[in-house]
Amino acid sequence: MPVLVYAESDQGTIKKIAQELISYGRGIADQLGTTLTVAVMTDASAQNLAQYGAQNILNIEHEVLNTFSADTYAAAIAQAATSINADVVLVSSSANSRYLAPMIAVALDAAYVPNSTQLPVSTTPFRIKHSVYTNKAEAITEMTSPVKLIGLSKNAYGAHSFEGSVHTTNFTPELSTSKCRVTATDRATDKVTIADAEIVVSAGRGLKGPEHWHLIEDLANVLGAATACSKPVSDLGWRPHSEHVGQTGKPVASNLYIAIGISGAIQHLAGVNSSKVKVVINTDPEAPFFKAADYGIVGDAFDIVPQLIEKLKQFKALNA
Repeated sequence: MPVLVYAESDQGTIKKIAQELISYGRGIADQLGTTLTVAVMTDASAQNLAQYGAQNILNIEHEVLNTFSADTYAAAIAQAATSINADVVLVSSSANSRYLAPMIAVALDAAYVPNSTQLPVSTTPFRIKHSVYTNKAEAITEMTSPVKLIGLSKNAYGAHSFEGSVHTTNFTPELSTSKCRVTATDRATDKVTIADAEIVVSAGRGLKGPEHWHLIEDLANVLGAATACSKPVSDLGWRPHSEHVGQTGKPVASNLYIAIGISGAIQHLAGVNSSKVKVVINTDPEAPFFKAADYGIVGDAFDIVPQLIEKLKQFKALNA
């Protein structure tokens, strides 16, 4: 039976997080000696997904899927899995997929393990390693249900290159109108999103006010990074809540996370702990964040950040 991956898209473009998930799905399919089918929604351009390991594309078509709604998307994905008799279904760790996963699990009567960090430890029995306790530990869970639903942690596996072609088929699920209806969408199209960013530059109350946020934006522009903030900053209205990262905001699993003027409350650390490299700039040498940081600078952000921006510009000019 094939492995099914749900590949998220945005305005017709497959998200970066989905590319990693497809490669992960191909790895599991190869372990099981089966094929990989990638499910995409109607408007997604999916022909280039063979390079990440896709072997079959299932194009899910329905008018109610033009706008994301967890109940209709979950029903569509569950029906797609049933239509191909998939016994392993994979989703990402995005906010949308975390809404979808429990609904898909119920529809398929599947066991669900989130935050997977690697390929299954074994397939007979089926055992998966995943992070627990907000990434403070790892567990190995045995999945005994006929259908298994797995959520992959961001940046846990990486996108890999494959050669081959894909076969595309269309699938129309039986769906009713969602009980929830999107009335408006506000998109920040000129910025790198936190979910897709390899680098995130974040700041807290140490910036002293929204009028100084240009320092964070200038540093992010040089690095090609997304901007983020701590919960107090969004609560004060200095930055939009969409930029709030941490346990109570958006989780971050970037390759590089730069925290400027953030003390490092436990809720914030829990949400960014999956980042591979953490850099902290703070005037307080006793700030809790330094204990979790890979690199730390004790100093005033208003002195350090402009110098860092200038050095990065010089480096990029020399290596252009």
